[in-house]
Amino acid sequence: MKELEKVKRISIVSTLFILAILIGVLTFERPKNMYAINTKVTLEKLTANNYLISLNEINNPNIILIDVRSQFEYDKGYLKNAINISTPDILSQENQELFKEFKDNKKTVVIYGKNPQEANIPFLLLYQLGYDNLKLLAVENNYLQNKLITSQSEIEKPIADIKAFIDESTKNLKTTNTETDKKEPIKKVITVQKKKKKAAEGGC
Repeated sequence: MKELEKVKRISIVSTLFILAILIGVLTFERPKNMYAINTKVTLEKLTANNYLISLNEINNPNIILIDVRSQFEYDKGYLKNAINISTPDILSQENQELFKEFKDNKKTVVIYGKNPQEANIPFLLLYQLGYDNLKLLAVENNYLQNKLITSQSEIEKPIADIKAFIDESTKNLKTTNTETDKKEPIKKVITVQKKKKKAAEGGC
């Protein structure tokens, strides 16, 4: 009788466990935003191309200006025809559809903020999500008596060739892995010392 009760309990627990897994599988949703480009490829592409754009290049009907500053900052003053999408709202469903539409229509999206550093995070985020039609506006926005003053920002270019450094590092890593695979394991030699025979003790 006790064995039968035990079997019943195990059956009930097993059924509940299977139901929990089925409910989990059926209600599982893929994340809305998935990176389309990994970090390595992003670095390679960004170091191979110039993604900065200057003020005198934005007067183009094919360019869409995106201001990633807060609504408050935007209302104080913004560049002509700029759309305000603050950084925290970049990944909203509505804005994702907007960026997809710009990409499908082969529009170049130029992102700007208070300075290039502020615009850099949304730029990289969107780029890794697969929006490769992006540029970064190299400007600084300040206010003088509540009037927006936009000036060209000088971006310091690295002295070292970053792309060459990444390529060399990758090449060295491949070479090291190949050499490690080819090397045979070193055999450890243990020398055995012979024991000296003791002279026979005692006599007849």
